[in-house]
Order: sequence, then structure tokens, then C-alpha cells
Amino acid sequence: MNEHPFTHLDAHGEARMVDVTHKTPTVRSATATGRVACGPEIVEHLRDGSVPKGDVLAVARIAGIQAAKRCAELLPLAHVIGVHGVVVDLAVDDDGVAISATVRTADRTGVEMEAFTAVSVAALAIVDMVKGIDKSVSIEGVRLETKTGGKSGDWHRP
Repeated sequence: MNEHPFTHLDAHGEARMVDVTHKTPTVRSATATGRVACGPEIVEHLRDGSVPKGDVLAVARIAGIQAAKRCAELLPLAHVIGVHGVVVDLAVDDDGVAISATVRTADRTGVEMEAFTAVSVAALAIVDMVKGIDKSVSIEGVRLETKTGGKSGDWHRP
């Protein structure tokens, strides 16, 4: 067993994937949030469904779900895990779109990165669909809100 204090580095300081085969699968979840900030013109288009590229929120929701399931393909040291549930919620407000993603599993490692990835890709999908209207949109405040299960237990943003 590696005694190095950094779990993703070997004794020579080289990156490695942590071996979790000895861990027992447990129920775990994580919720991340973020937002796409945009001006009143885009908000109006989102509210009345007149974005030329189509149903922005539906596309973003599906993109977020798909992204959570493909997280290990994007992050080199992330484990391939069973993603057993993903909920991506989107809400248009006066300043843009609020995004929340909750990912659940019964596996050997947590789903925080899957939740981050779901929010980030949902936000990217929104930007992709509205950038023709206004290029000043931005992705803001992607962060973990809560995680449950695993060795470190539950955590909630204060």
C-alpha cells in the first residue's frame, strides 16, 4: 500500500489512479449548482421558447445527464462507476439560468465530479444554443452543494 500522503501520486510523485477494489459499494450522492448569466433579450427568448436553435432547456437537461455518465472519459483519474440516477434541474430567472444536478450511485467512490460535469456541460449546452443571440453570456459559480455517503460521510455547503 502506498504511504505517500497524496492519494493520486505514487512514491515517485507520478499521477496514478487510486485502487478502490477493496472498498465496499455504498449509496452516495452529490449535488452541484451553477448558472449561465445572460441579458434580458436571452431571458425573454428562453421564457417564450423563441430561441432559434430550439428547446434550450431540454437540450441542456439531456446534455447534463449524458455528461454525468461520461465523466470518467473526460477526467483521467476518475473511476468508471455506475451512475444510477441523474436529475438536472434548470430554472430561468431574470439574470439567466440556474442549474442544479444531483447524481446518485451505489458504488465504491463518490459522484462529486459527475455532478460538477453535469452542471458544466448543461451550462455549455445553453451557451452553445444562445450564443448567436448574445455572445456575452457567461458560466458562473459552479460548485458542490452537498455530498452524502462514503468514507468522509455527509457534507453540506454552509
